[in-house]
Amino acid sequence: MNPATSILLTDLYQLTMLEGYTECGMEETAVFEFFVRKLRPGRSFLMAAGLEQVLEFLQEAHFAPEELEWLASTSRFSPDFIAYLEALRFTGDVHAMPEGTIFFPNEPILRVTAPMPQAQLVETRLINLLHLQTLIASKAARLVLMAPDKLLVDFGLRRAHGAEAGLLAARASYLAGFTGTATVLAGMQFGIPIFGTMAHSFVQAHDDEALAFEHFAHAQPDNVVLLIDTYDTEAAAHKVVMLAPKLTSAGIRIKGVRIDSGDLADHARKVRRILDAGGLEHVTIFASGDLDEYALRDMLASGAPVDGFGVGTRMDTSSDVPYLDCAYKLQEYAGKARRKRSEGKQTWPGRKQVYRNYSVDGRMAWDVVTLETDTQPGEPLLMPVMRGGHRLASASPLADIQRHAAESLARLPETLRLLQEPYEYRVEISSALHELAVQVDHSSSP
Repeated sequence: MNPATSILLTDLYQLTMLEGYTECGMEETAVFEFFVRKLRPGRSFLMAAGLEQVLEFLQEAHFAPEELEWLASTSRFSPDFIAYLEALRFTGDVHAMPEGTIFFPNEPILRVTAPMPQAQLVETRLINLLHLQTLIASKAARLVLMAPDKLLVDFGLRRAHGAEAGLLAARASYLAGFTGTATVLAGMQFGIPIFGTMAHSFVQAHDDEALAFEHFAHAQPDNVVLLIDTYDTEAAAHKVVMLAPKLTSAGIRIKGVRIDSGDLADHARKVRRILDAGGLEHVTIFASGDLDEYALRDMLASGAPVDGFGVGTRMDTSSDVPYLDCAYKLQEYAGKARRKRSEGKQTWPGRKQVYRNYSVDGRMAWDVVTLETDTQPGEPLLMPVMRGGHRLASASPLADIQRHAAESLARLPETLRLLQEPYEYRVEISSALHELAVQVDHSSSP
């Protein structure tokens, strides 16, 4: 059994609530929405990601025979409920913001409309999938803004929080604008360009550093990017210059060098001078090692001649903001708007739409969150993507999603593009939504 596709990858209370709903006959239509309550320090916007995996999950969700057998063996659930689960399939509708869309707090990026048991059951996995990729895409987007037109490669699999997290981080960073990933399976599964050089161990395993470079060049003649900081970075750069004519005579062209430690900007300047003096102006410099958007900003602002970056741990774990304050909450049931009023966690009731307005220069200016039935000026962001449990369109190519993300980033106000104290983008809650909240509060019993 693949844990990532098992419907038992959920919280126990989803199943206990499900049995309660079915016993009480509470199977009327429910509306749940996924949104972020507030931005964490260090973020001024978020980028929606993970919808594709959500739709795959919803379309395929079912209880396998061995899962039902195990649930029955726990003696927690009645035989009638186990029989109910055997026939359960998702038959609902989904509206969502396209992946790569910029969004802000209180704006739903996904809405599920389905019979209550179905809409409730999928909560945990939907949050799990949307949270991770949105978290990583939002971090990656900041890196893209700091290093436009540079080669950006995801290097984070080995430090990611598990196999699925590493794989989906490669996808999320790519759709946010990265050039590719070092994660090979992401190349096979998602069609993401894959990049790789060599490890320090390859150099260390040789008695001579130059010989290590030569062996690697012959093994990978079309991708000769040499790691030069195992011992002495500048000395290794001189060895690359000395080796180049020999490789050229064999029909091999050195593509680049990689620096992974020390003062990357300073090393890059020195290495650039050495390479240029040796006639290797075409050889690129690729930097890696504990990088984030602040390091890229400072390095490039200093004029460091770096052509590309490998970004790993700090992106794939979103180390500065490792989680989002997100939720999947009931907004309507049985035709009545519903509202949570918990202190500090109040929700806006009803089925909602988000409208985006732009300034005369085409930049994002403000958003309005309102009821689905309350048409407002601007561009509606939530689109129908699933009806009756079936997708309305096939999966969008990642290249198309990446283009949409790039267009979204290009329309960010300048204040949101800078790594300063977060600038608060204007998100209005409509009068219709305020009025509905008051009505729900007056009609609901404490």
